[in-house]
Amino acid sequence: MADQHEGADRIVVGVDGSESSKQALRWAVRQAELTRGVVEALTAWDFPHFHGALGWLPPSSGDEAALEARARDELKESVEQTVGAQPPVTVRTEVHYGTPASVLLRAARDASLLVVGSRGLGGFAGLLLGSVAQHCAQHAACPVVVVRHGQ
Repeated sequence: MADQHEGADRIVVGVDGSESSKQALRWAVRQAELTRGVVEALTAWDFPHFHGALGWLPPSSGDEAALEARARDELKESVEQTVGAQPPVTVRTEVHYGTPASVLLRAARDASLLVVGSRGLGGFAGLLLGSVAQHCAQHAACPVVVVRHGQ
């Protein structure tokens, strides 16, 4: 059976829980309404830089599962807070292992559009464009929309 959204515009949006990413998600949902598209809200998870007391140690499989589950819960909560439990378009949520920029670029290879917030949770607040947004804008295989918080 064919997917009911086959051939529809697929809009990938990065969601990290920041206000900027929530604004990007709202923008992506409005765009999907106009184009009869679907939204894929993605987040990435990775191991902390210093996992063990003696430096980086391979995590146990329980740690990996816990980190992924936490990312999945945070993504679901961000999506529901931002667009509600019944958004006006199909919003799929996906969690992938890796750095945010690499996860988004991989997912957007055959997307119609990649949407990111201008600033995420990390980095320096004074910068106009975050490193993930900048990297995606420079390297994505599809058009990229960078949504500025408060605009």
